[in-house]
Amino acid sequence: MKKKRNNVIVRLILLFVISVAIGFCINPIFKNLKYGLDLQGGFEVLYQIDSIDGSKVTKSMVTNTYKTISKRIDVLGVSEPNISIEGDNKIRIQLAGITDPEEARNLLSTAANLTFRDTSDNLLMNSDVLRSGGAKITQDEKGNPAVSLSIRDKEKFYDVTKKVSEMDDNRIVIWLDYDEASDSFANEAVRCGSLTNSKCLSSATVSQGFASDVIIQGNFTSEEVSNLVDLINSGSLPTKLSEISSKTVGASFGANSLNLTLTAGLIGIGLVILFMIAVYRFAGLIASFGIIIYTFLTFLIFWLIGGVLTLPGIAAIVIGIGMAVDANVISFSRIKDELKKGTGLSQAYKNGNKNSFMTIFDSNLTTLIVAVILFIFGESSIKGFATVLIISIFTTMIVMVGITRYLLTKFVNTKYFDKKLNLFIGINEKNIPDISKNEKNDKEPFAKLDFAKNRKWFYLTSIVLISIGIVSLFVSGLNLGIDFKGGSSVTLKTDKKVTVEDIKKDIKELKYESSDIEISDGLVIMTLNNELSKDEVLKTEKFFNEKYSGSTDIGVVSNIVKKELVKNAFLSLIIAAIAIIIYISIRFRFSYAVGAILALLNDVLIIIGVFSLLKLEVTTIFIAAILSIIGYSINDTIVTFDRIRENTRKLKKNRYESIDQIKSILNTSIRQTLTRSIITTITTLLPVIALIIFGSHEIINFNIALLIGLISGVYSSICLASPIWLDIEKRSIGKEIKKKWYEDDEKEVEELKVRGINS
Repeated sequence: MKKKRNNVIVRLILLFVISVAIGFCINPIFKNLKYGLDLQGGFEVLYQIDSIDGSKVTKSMVTNTYKTISKRIDVLGVSEPNISIEGDNKIRIQLAGITDPEEARNLLSTAANLTFRDTSDNLLMNSDVLRSGGAKITQDEKGNPAVSLSIRDKEKFYDVTKKVSEMDDNRIVIWLDYDEASDSFANEAVRCGSLTNSKCLSSATVSQGFASDVIIQGNFTSEEVSNLVDLINSGSLPTKLSEISSKTVGASFGANSLNLTLTAGLIGIGLVILFMIAVYRFAGLIASFGIIIYTFLTFLIFWLIGGVLTLPGIAAIVIGIGMAVDANVISFSRIKDELKKGTGLSQAYKNGNKNSFMTIFDSNLTTLIVAVILFIFGESSIKGFATVLIISIFTTMIVMVGITRYLLTKFVNTKYFDKKLNLFIGINEKNIPDISKNEKNDKEPFAKLDFAKNRKWFYLTSIVLISIGIVSLFVSGLNLGIDFKGGSSVTLKTDKKVTVEDIKKDIKELKYESSDIEISDGLVIMTLNNELSKDEVLKTEKFFNEKYSGSTDIGVVSNIVKKELVKNAFLSLIIAAIAIIIYISIRFRFSYAVGAILALLNDVLIIIGVFSLLKLEVTTIFIAAILSIIGYSINDTIVTFDRIRENTRKLKKNRYESIDQIKSILNTSIRQTLTRSIITTITTLLPVIALIIFGSHEIINFNIALLIGLISGVYSSICLASPIWLDIEKRSIGKEIKKKWYEDDEKEVEELKVRGINS
């Protein structure tokens, strides 16, 4: 016994050392992570790409625009910009760490489009005749600094230059960011070529048609040539950029959000660890070590792929911890079931892991489907949330199914816990029958709960709750944020005492229209119906900062962005539903899929109804919350369905004999998984509640949606999905239940055997 105890102690010391090492390693990862605007402040702008001549924007145009914008920002010296293509013709630019939004706007606006015109200002060519980035420093015949232009469309360039050579004034004027309303060569001829004072970059005499690369030469200094090359390369786009939304976040806002959310995250993780140890004792302790590894690997992978961490991303990690714990909860529940049959710890551990594997696999795969859909259709922070969720799912399978099981196997093999089952996994030895005395554990948990009998009351409860929500929607609608209705959001942080009436007067003075004003803890959040222009944003920031000695963040969303967001949100929900129906129909039966989808519809309608009743703001991240709940709820439903399928396979002649038999299967399956459902919901709710209480206000509505959805999700999984399955399956009484193509005659697809873990 002493040797067994020493083996356990040695292994625990080793795990402690590894935990400390992880603690030292995670700090540099945090320091080197890229943080989004909401965590460190900065400037974000979304541009719509249009062709200069009105032609259709092609994929190559968008790609070239992306490359050129990257070069523009490199020239500007901005550290670690985040530039991403969204949809067919949009580019989002995030310049984290920028403390002066006005400077950022000016920097971006100075890099514009290159055009070739005659001296009468007629457009001759766009920059599409040039190779992207094709301007280079060279020398003329006399060895003076000059600029070499690499021509892509030589035929067009020849036609235009030949035409210009035959004009009375045979000069080609190169313009950067030409404005038809204000620019003219007649006014700029004297300053043309003065690169710091004029948008007219050069006026070159053309004596003949050119069908090859050309050189711009003149009385340039080396510095002027270098500047001209940069300007031409940064402006050599066949497209123009129109600002359709923007957002500024002050550094103080970002630092505050980061600190609050990380604090909430640590509290949430701590609560989950304490809960797991309290419920599962030693096994919970090892699972907690798995949580530490899970968190470390998630951040490590995110850092390795160059991800940008945002508030929703941190929330996804914290929530993912609760969901990752579910893999252990499912396994531990199965192990307990085996122990209650009188099976020894070693065999019970093997059987429990084997029986739980496909349940864990199915539940994580359905969540992965939702996460991938979020990634495809999401934008900006939603895409970041989806990325973290996808990483979390794969990390869950590696850590919670692989590493944690491996570690527990090592402790089980010491034989120290064979007679200490309560210490090992929190099971009372009194509940374990003695097989040698032919004892049996006939006690069924929650035996008094009859889910089949009360299913009509469950249906009625959902119908009433959904009806209340629908009535609220028709009467007062949803409190849509600017993401869904367009406009501007202004957040003012100040130490001065401010009232709603003060802000209303300010908005009236600025000649804007407000739809909502909230004041809380030194923060004033205004929603304006106006889509502020660049100049209006700068004017508004200056007005509030000077009047209230504070800092101001402004976000602008145009009608174009709003329409795209609504379309993507609708598509995301529809595609997620279809994907889940297909997968569940393949893995189970269509009756299971119908129950699952109706339960998910209940969850979505409940969340929307509550948001309508409470007048909570619906923003972009609300869609991520909805889809996350769909992923979580289907995860919970799959666990119950898996037990129903397992119990159905025990039927004689592989068919239902009566409605009472189906009811018995339903009640038994839910009772067997109810403890697991409650524990999993608690472990997921703990970090969400921590985020609501201690986290940043920017994502509080997101967390409220998760809180409502988690409660609704566990209810719908138990009280709706399974009873709906019953009402559909009762039509199959007396009919043979056909096996799936991948099933053999005796058993389900088995877990992969890995030496040292499950074999």
